[in-house]
Amino acid sequence: MSWSRTVEREWVHRTSVAEVLLTDVHPCGPLAFRAAAAWPRSHPTFPRGRDDRHSPWMVVETLRQLGIYIPLRHFGVPSTARFLIREVSFDLDVTAEPRAPHGASEITCLVSVGGIRTDRSANTVTGLRMWVDFLAGGRTFAHAAGGARFLDAGRYAALRSGAASAVAAGRRPRPEPALLGLESTADVVISLTGDGLVVDPADPRHPFLFDHSTDHVPGMVLLEAARQAIALRSGGRLVRPVSGRMRALHFTEHTPPAVIDCSAYGLTCIFRMWQGDEQTAGGVLRYH
Repeated sequence: MSWSRTVEREWVHRTSVAEVLLTDVHPCGPLAFRAAAAWPRSHPTFPRGRDDRHSPWMVVETLRQLGIYIPLRHFGVPSTARFLIREVSFDLDVTAEPRAPHGASEITCLVSVGGIRTDRSANTVTGLRMWVDFLAGGRTFAHAAGGARFLDAGRYAALRSGAASAVAAGRRPRPEPALLGLESTADVVISLTGDGLVVDPADPRHPFLFDHSTDHVPGMVLLEAARQAIALRSGGRLVRPVSGRMRALHFTEHTPPAVIDCSAYGLTCIFRMWQGDEQTAGGVLRYH
């Protein structure tokens, strides 16, 4: 395995090379892979904590990149396909997490693939599931899993006809970044509407969350919005989740802004995203 250079940005659907985490991927069998990822010591959006632990979203983003790279390179999914995350989960072992060293953390990923779906001709993969173990220094410290489906360009275009591809920042009041565990207002993705909260990114061209334009709210934005909403509702007490899961039920559109509903039960918090009477996504985040 090599951590010397990143994989090509196109294989992980990133515009900026700086946001590519994967550095190497090798098959270990028809449905098993070994991958390397380099987690930077100072990621601009998800910086390490005061105790030098990486953001938990580094686990989720690495899973997302593996979920694009492996289908494209090893399962014949065409580069023109659109990738839709259906569900994602992660679990961190807080006693085994690596601390950020000088430079970057060298992460090893052991990947298993299953639940493969194909079209009627059985020639094209249209969906799969992925399970990943994360290791640092030979010690497992996290697990993640996810499911995705792949639509060809024509089917996706028909499905999304008329959808807005641009997001505009609203003018609603926003929470203080420090209360959300952030340093910059540009990283805030929620705003206040009376007693409620909505998904409303402060920076529509955020270098990580909106690395490229999209006609719906990306899954990583929804997860971060849920985390921020829980941090705010807990008065800054619950900031760093150590496990969680999210399922996308429908596309979350840019407009109208999705309403965030969250409830805490001790260290477990349930969240839901709504647009009108339709729930578009939901899940749970747990804290230590």
